[in-house]
Amino acid sequence: MNTREIAAEYRLAHWAHIVRRKNESGLSIKAFCANEGFRENTYYYWQRKLREAACEQLTEIRAEHSKQPYLVPPGFAELKITEAPEKLPIKNDLKQSEIRIELGGIRIAADSTYPVEKIAALLGLFKQLC
Repeated sequence: MNTREIAAEYRLAHWAHIVRRKNESGLSIKAFCANEGFRENTYYYWQRKLREAACEQLTEIRAEHSKQPYLVPPGFAELKITEAPEKLPIKNDLKQSEIRIELGGIRIAADSTYPVEKIAALLGLFKQLC
């Protein structure tokens, strides 16, 4: 890795931290940028760069997964939906339970009251990404 790549990674990490702070602040982008002392255009530029970098990483992860069979990390189970979402049973005694799905750095958590159709749609999106 050369110094340009290291500097680019440093700037991305720096701006990822700024974007996280903005999201946690609850302020609008305009107000946040005014408070921090930089222009909105700068914020949007780095937000776009972060998204591009995330997409590149996702592409690399997909390519790597296609080369080797997917291994389920310890503590996780592979979930496959074989029936239509409307036919999946919902147990009423699981109201306090929660389902967590993580793939490629994306996490989904929902309790048993969350509509099965929406979970199935999200899983469909995950399937397209892989």
